[in-house]
Amino acid sequence: MDRSLLMETKPRKWRCRISERRPRDDAKCLNKMKMLQFLFATLIGVWPCGAIAQSEKPTMKAVVVHEYGGPEVLKYEEVPRPEPKDNEVLVRMIAAGVNPVDALIRSGKYAKFFGTTLPLIPGYDIAGVVEKAGAKVTKLKVGDPIYAYVMWGGGYAGYAVATEGEGAAKPKSITFVEAAGVPLAALTAWQALIDAAKLSAGQTVLIHGGSGGVGSFAIQIAKARGAKVIATASTPNQGLLKQLGADVALDYTKTKFEDIAKDVDVVLDSVGKDTLARSYGVVKKGGFVATLVAEPDQAELDKHAIRGAPISVKPNSDELMKITKLIEEKKIKPIVSQVLPLTEAVKAQEQAATHHTRGKIVLKIAEEPK
Repeated sequence: MDRSLLMETKPRKWRCRISERRPRDDAKCLNKMKMLQFLFATLIGVWPCGAIAQSEKPTMKAVVVHEYGGPEVLKYEEVPRPEPKDNEVLVRMIAAGVNPVDALIRSGKYAKFFGTTLPLIPGYDIAGVVEKAGAKVTKLKVGDPIYAYVMWGGGYAGYAVATEGEGAAKPKSITFVEAAGVPLAALTAWQALIDAAKLSAGQTVLIHGGSGGVGSFAIQIAKARGAKVIATASTPNQGLLKQLGADVALDYTKTKFEDIAKDVDVVLDSVGKDTLARSYGVVKKGGFVATLVAEPDQAELDKHAIRGAPISVKPNSDELMKITKLIEEKKIKPIVSQVLPLTEAVKAQEQAATHHTRGKIVLKIAEEPK
């Protein structure tokens, strides 16, 4: 609105000729004029000296991707805080897990496959405290410590949103930092071994990459299931394989796994290429190959009379609660090898993308609640 219009519509009795009054009266007149301007501007939504200060939306620090590319596109900046929908909770973030898939999404290579759009905040493993709950949320409440695998990301931030189908109560026996390393990797291992392969007690499973995020959980889940575990890793990680419960630890730099692993019931592959190609021959008739990084070769499956499937993990709060139970029973322990501040997200993603991380990398966003 034109400022002159405001002045013309102002009640005339408040006008005054400053030059005809004493300085003290001049000050009073100016104050009255300013007060009237403020009140009048408030009513019609303008202020002659600029826009009236609006109540700003809450903001937060976050790592944002505005364009697809390398780690350098990760920008640490101030952004609006998300508002939960009726079926969501707002989570005050304590920690976020870092996964190799974070870098794939950031690169844009699989944007169509993942359904991502820009700008985006990465981070699919979250751990924190419920700050606000939507009207339709029934299982979670304000103040609850939770962890979740959030399908559309948002974890690299001060606050994130999650649905009840994505989250569960955080295990009491572990820290928020440890909890942030659990959901995506543990659910991947669970859905590969339990849902897809139907692993049962007494069976034998070969786990490639046993020291990684998914592999470390897969060993422990398989042992909790009563299976025999053969796991592969590099030389420095042989001790970790044993610590996690592997019955047979294989150093893939020194030993061909097919010389040791024979007639196994299940293979969990997180390596692909030659490792996957050599795995079909070690599976017994009727067995199963679950692969995280490729499509199984149907000709090879048919040749060996075995089954197989690519694994694409989905959020599942019920399964996450089962994993929580195993953690509380000391049957599963998350392995966190590195904890970095949110400002070092670039470094964290660079390390995760090497696929040679022991366990998980976690970004610490806030201090653990006392």
